[in-house]
Amino acid sequence: MVPAPQSRIVEMLETIRNEFEQLAQELYVCKTQRDDFEHKMNQQISEMNNFQQSLLELERTQQNQKKQYEDEIARLRQQIESRIPSGGPSGMPLHPLPPQQQKPQLPHQPPPPNIGPGSNYFGGIMNAHAQGTSGLVAPPQIPEQSPSQPSQPSPHFQAPPAPSYLNGQQQAYVQSPGGRGISTPPTSHPQRPDWGNYGYRPGSSVPPPVAPPESIGSKRKSNSSSSSATPVTPQQQQQQIQQQLKHQQQQLIQKQQQQQQQQQQQQQQQQQQQQQQQQQQQQQQAMMSRPASTNKISSPSTGSGNLADVDPENVPANMKVEGQDWFALFNPKAPRQLKVDLMHTMEHTSVVCCVKFSADGRFLAAGCNRATFIYDAVTSQRVAVLQDENIKAEGDLYIRSIWDIANKRIRNILSGHEQDIYSLDFSRDGRLIASGSGDCSARIWSMTDGKCLQVLRIIDHDQKDPGVTSVAFSPDGRIVAAASLDKMIRIWDTQTGALLERLEGHKDSVYSVAFMPDGKMLVSGSLDKTLKLWQLGTSEGRGIGVDRDRGKGPCKVTFTGHKDFVLSVGCTPDGRWVVSGSKDRGVQFWDPRTGQTQFMLQGHKNSVISVAISPSGKPFFATGSGDNRARIWSYDSISRSY
Repeated sequence: MVPAPQSRIVEMLETIRNEFEQLAQELYVCKTQRDDFEHKMNQQISEMNNFQQSLLELERTQQNQKKQYEDEIARLRQQIESRIPSGGPSGMPLHPLPPQQQKPQLPHQPPPPNIGPGSNYFGGIMNAHAQGTSGLVAPPQIPEQSPSQPSQPSPHFQAPPAPSYLNGQQQAYVQSPGGRGISTPPTSHPQRPDWGNYGYRPGSSVPPPVAPPESIGSKRKSNSSSSSATPVTPQQQQQQIQQQLKHQQQQLIQKQQQQQQQQQQQQQQQQQQQQQQQQQQQQQQAMMSRPASTNKISSPSTGSGNLADVDPENVPANMKVEGQDWFALFNPKAPRQLKVDLMHTMEHTSVVCCVKFSADGRFLAAGCNRATFIYDAVTSQRVAVLQDENIKAEGDLYIRSIWDIANKRIRNILSGHEQDIYSLDFSRDGRLIASGSGDCSARIWSMTDGKCLQVLRIIDHDQKDPGVTSVAFSPDGRIVAAASLDKMIRIWDTQTGALLERLEGHKDSVYSVAFMPDGKMLVSGSLDKTLKLWQLGTSEGRGIGVDRDRGKGPCKVTFTGHKDFVLSVGCTPDGRWVVSGSKDRGVQFWDPRTGQTQFMLQGHKNSVISVAISPSGKPFFATGSGDNRARIWSYDSISRSY
C-alpha cells in the first residue's frame, strides 16, 4: 500500500504542473495581445505618415496647377492682343463684301488657330457654337476678292437679314477630321452676316478670332432695327474680350475654391476615421488590460473561436502541431485535451464533394465527379471504384444510386424526386434511406424493395426557396432532420410523415445537420458562418422552436469562429466533440458543453466540403476538399500521452 505522504506529493506536483500550464497559457495570451496592440499602433503611425505625405503632394499639385493656369491666361492674352490692331488698318474693310463679290475659299487657305493646353477653359472666347460645345469653331470663311472687282464696299450697303441659326434655328454642326467642331450656317442663307471689324484682309496668314455668341446676337438685333450697319471699334472689341477673360478667370477661381473645399472635406473625413480607429484601439486596450479570467465565456449559450485569425508563427510550440503541409492551432483559452495527426492522403482528379465511413468504420467512401472511390480506412488502399459507364458525358457530375460494393453494380434506382438530390443518409440498421432534394421535399425509402414510404414535403408558402440541402437520421431511426435553404431545420416522424418541429435561428441557408449520439440534440452548420446545437423536444413538448436566450428556446449553443461558410458538421461517437468543415479551408473541434473550440486544423488548400467521423469508436475522422484530396486524420485524448 502506498504511503499517504507520497500520494500527497504526487497530487501537489500535479497541481503545480496544472498551475504552470495555466500561467504559461495566460502569458501567451498577454504576449499575443501586446504584440497585436504594438502592431496596430505601428500601423496607425504609418497611416498618419502616409496621410501627411499625401497632403503635401496635394498642395504641391495645386500650386503647380495654379501656376499653369496663370501662365496659360497670360499667353492667351498676349495672343489676343497681338491679333487685334490698335487702329483700323488701311487695307482692312469695315463691312463685308456684297454677295455677288464672294466666292468659295481656296483650299490652300490656313485653318483656324488651334489652342493647346487650356482650350477647355478658354475655348468659349473663340467659340461661335450656340450650344457651347468644347473645342474651337472655325470662323466664317471670307473669300478672296477678284482682281477685277473694286476693293471698296458700296457706301449704301445694307446689312443682310440675320441667318436662321441666330434667330432660334439650330446650327448645323460638322466634325472636322482634326477633331474640332465646325459650325456651318444653313444653305438657305448663303450671305455672310455682318461681322464688322472681325473681317480680315484677303490673303492674311492668320484669321481673326470669332466673336462670342452673345455679342453676335446683340449686334444682329441692333442691325435688324437699323437701316445701316454700325461698325465695331477696336476699343469695343478689347472691352468685350477683357470681359470674357474676367468671366473665365472667375470660373477658374470658383473651380479652385471647389477643389479646396473638396480637399478640406476629405481631410475632415480622414480625421474622423482616425478618431474612430483610435477610440476602437482604446476600447481594445481597455479589454486587454482586464484579467484573463474575465475573458472566459461565462455562459455556454455562445461559443467563440478566433483561431482562424491567429498567426501560427507567433504560437508557442506547446499550442500547435505542424506537419509537412498542414498545421493545427490549439485554443490558449481552453485546456488542451486532444492531439491530432495526419494518417493518409488520397489524391483524386476532381473535387471530393463527400466523404463517409462505413457503419463498422473499416471503409471510407469518397465521392467525386462521376465516380465513388472506396478505401480501406486503416491502410488507405483503394478497394473499389464505383462508376456508371452508361451516364452521358454531358449529364450530371455526381452519382446518386445504391450500389452493391462487392459486385460493383447499381442495386437500386430510386425515382420520384423532381429536381436534383443533394443529400442521402442511411438509418443505423440499414433498413431505411432518406433523401433530400431541391424540389422542396425529403423522402423515406425502403431498402428492402426500394419503395417510397414517406414524402416529407415542405408546404410553407411564405418561404421563397425551401429546397432541402441535408438530411440525417436519428440514432434510433424514428425521426429525420432536414436542413433547407430557407434558414430552417425541420424534424419529421419517419413512420407517420408528420412534421414534429421547425428550428429557426440561422441567418442564412443551413447546409448540414447531424444528430448527437443520444438523439436528443442536433447540430447544424450554416452559410452564416456559425454552428448551432439544438435541444429537441419530447413527444409532449414538440412544436416550433425559435432561437432565443439559453434556457428559453431549443438552441443551446451557438459556435462562432469560422471565417466563411460552414459546409459540413458531425460529432464524435462519445458526444464529447462537434466537428465542422468550412469554406475557410479549416476544420474545428468544438466542446458542446462550453461552446469553445479545442483546435483549428488547416490541412487543405481549398474549401473543406465534407467531414466524417468514424462510428466504430476509433479516433479517426476524414475530410474531403476542393483541392481534390481526401484525408484521414487521427484524434486522441492527450491524457494518454502523460
